[in-house]
Amino acid sequence: MDINFPLILVLLVAVSGLIWLFDVAVLARKRRAALGDVDAQFDKLSIAEGQEDSTYAAARDLALKEPVPVEYAKSFFPVLFVVLILRSFLVEPFQIPSASMVPTLQIGDFILVNKYTYGIRLPVARTKVLDLNQPERGDVMVFFPPHKPDTYFIKRVVGLPGEEISYINNVLYINGEKMPQKLLAALPAGNPQYHLMKESLDGVEHDMRKHVVPGRLSRKGSWLVPEGHYFMMGDNRDNSSDSRDWGPVPEEDIVGEAFGIWMHWESLFSVPSFSRVGGIQ
Repeated sequence: MDINFPLILVLLVAVSGLIWLFDVAVLARKRRAALGDVDAQFDKLSIAEGQEDSTYAAARDLALKEPVPVEYAKSFFPVLFVVLILRSFLVEPFQIPSASMVPTLQIGDFILVNKYTYGIRLPVARTKVLDLNQPERGDVMVFFPPHKPDTYFIKRVVGLPGEEISYINNVLYINGEKMPQKLLAALPAGNPQYHLMKESLDGVEHDMRKHVVPGRLSRKGSWLVPEGHYFMMGDNRDNSSDSRDWGPVPEEDIVGEAFGIWMHWESLFSVPSFSRVGGIQ
């Protein structure tokens, strides 16, 4: 079961914030009243010399002591609130879990996603409140696919609204125009199983990988991209579940544009590496 981290974060911010507000409105007044009672009592009491300062200080501390939930709320709310703002409206980190974007992204890459480039959306509800830019062909985009609306996917935008997309024997056609490919390497050497290619999407170049023998989704297919939708494909064309399989992605399910790799950490027992740090093309 996928963990809905944005929902958990919103709930934590809301609960800690409400506890803090309740303390300011109600509990803090009671503590101030208790402190007043302490001051009044010590004005009337006669305490042996040498005990007055420590006893009075202990009484004040007890009167002003915050409940444990309030202490935690005051400690965590500012941090959680900043994290919520950053993740929801600016930049969100993700880890690549599969090989569908090889060679561009490897399993274990930690990437950064721009959350505002395609418009500002409310966390959890995903409602767009400010429209900015639209996805462009060649963008590497994070989104929720139609068949798994609560799971993050990352693919490349190849088809824009209103376009006809065809994919025949591992060659992409957009509105009947063939997208050029250039062979970079045939691997493994001597008995190649796949080709490493440089593909140009209307001038936007990126690396891709395709099998020598096209897979099920790479042999022949044509699709018309509806208005308000985008056709997504993985760069590892024969090892990617994408729009060829489950259709175009609605605009309202967009999360943001992936723009950088900041760390590579394949597994818990491996050593983190920063050799792949850089932009995403």
